[in-house]
Amino acid sequence: MSFFSEFKAFAMRGNVIDLAVGVVIGAAFGKIVTSLVDQVIMPPIGMLIGGVDFSAYKWVLQAAGPDGKGEVAIQFGAFLNTMIQFAIVAFAIFLVVKLMNRLIKKTEEAPAPPPADVVLLTEIRDLLKNNPPR
Repeated sequence: MSFFSEFKAFAMRGNVIDLAVGVVIGAAFGKIVTSLVDQVIMPPIGMLIGGVDFSAYKWVLQAAGPDGKGEVAIQFGAFLNTMIQFAIVAFAIFLVVKLMNRLIKKTEEAPAPPPADVVLLTEIRDLLKNNPPR
């Protein structure tokens, strides 16, 4: 099998396609969560703590020069936004996994039908109980 045909067989397997779809949907979900945190959740929190843009909070280690460049700062407000985004994504993934586990348990709990030979032996036993030999 050549390298390219082996790669094609690998790439066309269902799991790889499902993974690619998951990555694309995950990226889109990440943008939604970023927008939710930056534009919906953080403005009211910023208003409650003094009406400032929370993502602008930073600890300046070195001020910018006269040209406005060269500032060195630890941006803990942006970091806190990212932590909130992570918490929202982690909670959403938790809910999805919990739902999937619930669905898997329901399918596993259904008892499998007994094999045909067990059914036949049970019928023979019942017939012998009801009609004993003479």
